[in-house]
Amino acid sequence: MKQAIQFGAGNIGRGFIGAVLEQAGYHVVFADVNQTVIDKINEDKRYTVHIMDVECRDLVIENISAVNSTTDAVVGEIVKSDILTTAVGVGILPRIAPAIARGIVARMEAGIEEPLNIIACENAVRASSQLREHVTALLTDEQKEYCSKWVGFPDCSVDRIVPPVRSENPIDVVVEAYYEWNVEQKAFVGGAPHIEGMNLADNLTAYIERKLFTLNTGHAITAYLGSLRGIPTIDKSIADEQISAIVRGAMQESGLGLIHKFGFDHDAHFKYIEKIIGRFRNPYLNDDVTRVGREPLRKLSASDRLIKPLLTAREYGVETPNLLLGIGAALRYDNPEDAQSVKMQAEIAEKGIRSAAAGFTGLNEDNPVLDEIVKAYESVVRQ
Repeated sequence: MKQAIQFGAGNIGRGFIGAVLEQAGYHVVFADVNQTVIDKINEDKRYTVHIMDVECRDLVIENISAVNSTTDAVVGEIVKSDILTTAVGVGILPRIAPAIARGIVARMEAGIEEPLNIIACENAVRASSQLREHVTALLTDEQKEYCSKWVGFPDCSVDRIVPPVRSENPIDVVVEAYYEWNVEQKAFVGGAPHIEGMNLADNLTAYIERKLFTLNTGHAITAYLGSLRGIPTIDKSIADEQISAIVRGAMQESGLGLIHKFGFDHDAHFKYIEKIIGRFRNPYLNDDVTRVGREPLRKLSASDRLIKPLLTAREYGVETPNLLLGIGAALRYDNPEDAQSVKMQAEIAEKGIRSAAAGFTGLNEDNPVLDEIVKAYESVVRQ
């Protein structure tokens, strides 16, 4: 039987990637550090994905097991696997790289000459390529040669809203019906497998930026504007007419940048924007603004969902008043339970908004866009 090993047995790992792989006929081994979750998976040997949308249904995932990713047992599971996926958060990739490197070395020493394709399904650009760098840095020249021949690192773009809803069974998970998993076809070693629900993409960059500039941009701005108004969830935030208008405007501004850059069809992309806004309105997800808005410094970085869409749109002469308001709201995000929010507010208080924003965004101090960000920061509280 085909085997996949999924690093990360959290909600996304179980509710999205692991579920897609199990439904495609793989035995899925979840590798995680949470021993309670590991034991529950091995005890029950099944869990339920509750798809909550206009039409609700349950999907039972049964062909599964779990292993602690910090033990030697994970190496043996990598040796037996055809595909390895992750959903751990891009910041955790360096931590799991040693185990993956040991697994690759063990495959080489066992004389395995079969492909292993490793796909980092993270909310980041080119996460698999980042993981490859972390892994290969741990290999000798001989091991690198084996890795380049038999191990692929296809990059991907993933899109599914999986909120942290607590179920009676702690390993059951709630998801929306919609999902996209776009994977770079040419980067597979040994040819891409057929996996129902995985779309093989030729121009992955277009898919990555479409998702980043649309779902991620709109989601974050909805969260930050909602937080400013004391609104607890995404569906309630997007129901606010003023918030909805700014979010739609920001997504259309970023969309115009994408249309210019990649030649997307204008009407089709704007319909895609409306579909995304419809997903935000899903009341069954009860998605908290603090979850979506967490780690604001990462979201304000130069290559992420706020600054990159802004600069791309402006590169093509697109006016960006709503994207600027979204950035202003992000800079206003004040959550004492979020370490990045605490750090951000401390730096703003110490350095002033303009200098602090330059550091967060990577913009040069003399960039006039900073003046517009400052104006948006000052005006967003009056919206």
